[in-house]
Amino acid sequence: MPISECCTTNVITCGKDMPLPEVAALMRRHHVGDVVVVEGEGSGARPIGIITDRDIVVETIALQLDVTVFTAGDMMSSPLVAVSETDGILESLRLMRAHNIRRLPVLAQSGGLYGIVSADDVFSLLTMELSLMTGVVVDQQDAERRQRRGGFGPSGNAGAIQH
Repeated sequence: MPISECCTTNVITCGKDMPLPEVAALMRRHHVGDVVVVEGEGSGARPIGIITDRDIVVETIALQLDVTVFTAGDMMSSPLVAVSETDGILESLRLMRAHNIRRLPVLAQSGGLYGIVSADDVFSLLTMELSLMTGVVVDQQDAERRQRRGGFGPSGNAGAIQH
């Protein structure tokens, strides 16, 4: 399954010159834990980095630094680790694990931003898939039990041999 089927396409973005407090305000306003930093505007915007709420806390607040002197460009993780919209879920999980990250921007074929996928998005999808698979197994077991109660074969005759 391509990652495009489970990613969020409504991605919050900012330019690299946005002051860090404004980036944090964007996260709060939109109830997200990340902002993708882009260069350019509109359909020509290209993702160049990502900032997470954790980045802000660990890299500035925990160190008691003045957040007002930093911009998105100062704080963003770069180079950007991303996947293509046609990449599979397993490839996305491998990238997350290899880079020790929980969010991946998803790039369109054009190189622009298609969406973003989080580890939680993938876990939710896999949980749903596993639940469906469990349902199939349970249904098959129930059908087999019902069939056994009625005997074997369409007549319910338990395979009696006739001479």
